[in-house]
Amino acid sequence: MVTLSPAASSQVAAPAASSASQTSTPASSAGPTSSAAAAATPTSAASTASGTTSEPATASGAPVAAGTITVFAAASLKKTFTEIGEQFKAANPGSDVIFSFAGSSDLVTQLIGGAPADVFASADTKNMTKATEGGVTEGTPVNFATNTLTIVVPPTNPAGITSFADLAKPGLNLVICAPQVPCGSAAKKVADASGITLSPVSEESSVTDVLNKVTAGEADAGLVYVTDASGAGDKVATIAFPESSSAVNTYPIVAIKGSTQAALAAKFIELVKSAQGQKVLSASGFAPAP
Repeated sequence: MVTLSPAASSQVAAPAASSASQTSTPASSAGPTSSAAAAATPTSAASTASGTTSEPATASGAPVAAGTITVFAAASLKKTFTEIGEQFKAANPGSDVIFSFAGSSDLVTQLIGGAPADVFASADTKNMTKATEGGVTEGTPVNFATNTLTIVVPPTNPAGITSFADLAKPGLNLVICAPQVPCGSAAKKVADASGITLSPVSEESSVTDVLNKVTAGEADAGLVYVTDASGAGDKVATIAFPESSSAVNTYPIVAIKGSTQAALAAKFIELVKSAQGQKVLSASGFAPAP
């Protein structure tokens, strides 16, 4: 069995919690809000800390869910979860969602270290198991989608990449995810199954970092999920390869123990699993969970 050779020029150090991409879905009446501003908004902070935010009433007088939840999600979910977050807010007036997007392994480290969150969605079952064994999850994780790898190259494909085997070309500036990140683990599985040794010049902490290096012209090729390649549009050219079927990543989601917004967290998870949520995921290239 052949394993990935060490990165030629860089090694990944576990980033601090602040490196995660944090976003808050904009309020319908206040316009876009930066992540820092969202985190510092007095109302959101109070509802998250105490869970005592009063619930507004609908026209019929029935109470609706209100409050703020924090969702830790794999970087590859940024586009879809941001859209689902808007749908969640529309269905739950008075609610808000703050997202923290990063590599799943980094998110687990933050959660086990005590970072506050209400929901965790991982890009693989391995990191979800770490979270569960770390005692930070509440209930049983539920699988909601799957994803596979594809090759992305600059639009003109200057290195002439046409297959997975071409990624082993001498002198190729290849960028992949670090092995502890789900997309990196998947790359290693494909390389092992194919008997091909990859020599990346860089190993990144998230799949979006890999994609960004290719779109910036800093790499000849990268291995990312099909969903990320789809979201990049004409900024990259995509080369599918049959070997990717040997490393299909399953995405699970779960509530976090100690959440002060357990009811809202459960509602968000249900939305992701629902036909409405699955439609959003499918439109971006995710496949259904097994």
